Amino acid sequence: MKSKTHFLQDLNLNSILEPADPQDKNYCATKVVGTIGPACQAVDKQVAMLEAGMSAARFDLTWGPIEYHRRSLDNLQTAMKKTRRLCAIMLDTLGREVMIRRPFRIEADGWPNQAGQEISVAMGQTLTLTTRDVECSDTVLPVTYTKFAGMMEPGDTLYVGRYLVSGADSASLYLEVVEVVDEHDVVCVAKNEALLDGLLTVFHVERSSDELLNLQNDLPLLSEYDKECIISLAQDYEIDFISLSYTRSVDDVVEARAFLDAVGLANTKIMAKLESRQSLLNFKGILNEADGIIISRGNMGLDCLPEKMALVQKTLIQSCNLVGKPVLITRVVDTMAVSPRPTRAEATDVANAVLDGVDGILLGQETLRGFFPIESVQTLVSIARQAEKVFDHHYHFDHLLDTAYEVEEGYGMPGGSPEDASPGSSQGDLSEL
Repeated sequence: MKSKTHFLQDLNLNSILEPADPQDKNYCATKVVGTIGPACQAVDKQVAMLEAGMSAARFDLTWGPIEYHRRSLDNLQTAMKKTRRLCAIMLDTLGREVMIRRPFRIEADGWPNQAGQEISVAMGQTLTLTTRDVECSDTVLPVTYTKFAGMMEPGDTLYVGRYLVSGADSASLYLEVVEVVDEHDVVCVAKNEALLDGLLTVFHVERSSDELLNLQNDLPLLSEYDKECIISLAQDYEIDFISLSYTRSVDDVVEARAFLDAVGLANTKIMAKLESRQSLLNFKGILNEADGIIISRGNMGLDCLPEKMALVQKTLIQSCNLVGKPVLITRVVDTMAVSPRPTRAEATDVANAVLDGVDGILLGQETLRGFFPIESVQTLVSIARQAEKVFDHHYHFDHLLDTAYEVEEGYGMPGGSPEDASPGSSQGDLSEL
């Protein structure tokens, strides 16, 4: 895999360490998507985020009533008029998310917050995940998916974490399945200590490192709430993108496209969200059918080996670049939910993603509930702009052209076809990652 996409013309550290030109902020090729929530719903906050360089606003249907999202969209319209800047609208679906069932209350601003105490879990503690209608406690976690126990086997790893988690959060719990008691109860042992709070989701980590063995839940691609929100909001707002959560195969994209066409949203683009190894095994078909790709690095990082994640990211980005389809990544400056400055690792991660050829970066909890939503946008734009200055566009173009020729030549191979030689085939098989 060729990965050189940058060229440092001046190796003099004195010049590299000079402050960036404060006037050099008119354009950034890398797009920034901000998630709208309690931290930035107000018009003045959205005005500041647009002026800082936000290109698209994401409205996450996983959490929050439709009235809240409608108010957020109204505020975005006002902010665009005030700044005279256009901002794309992206709806992110709930889809096949499995959650812990806990009571919640609606705050004065319309945003739902979990009611009750935080759940404290000690390392080595035994917990039961159940589909029974019981109260959530430190030892029993009721899940929303009724067939949950049928997917589990002793030895499996489960991840319970706060939705749109921050790297600084303690709400990240790894569990090992000890026993599947019956069709309702799964007994687990905690592999770490955690303080669980907020909206909690459950992710079943793939049990095999070289193939797909996990049973997948049969939840619908689009929940009834997803459909209701899309249809209702589309009547008053122009929906530019749908972020299709838990895309598993090309059939999911086809199903979503059929639904959007049926409700008069033929011009709305589908960004397929890759969140599991299954989506990697079916990546070629997904890429061919979708309008763009979102690499959901939170769940993907759980389902893939850590040492493979860099290769996964680079391969997916290169494949999208090759066919000219936009690719976004998530989870870049987690700690900026609680800090005005990213870690050095996060800053490097953002720059390297730009140098790899990523088209956009999606902010989640940093803007939804973080303390520094405006600074998060400003930071991403500043880092991306500096990386773009040393991006080797000529080499990148020549490399994509060479790869395209290699793929085209593959059509003439015995038994070859355009699908067999689809993007990624010359870069290595994703199933190996």
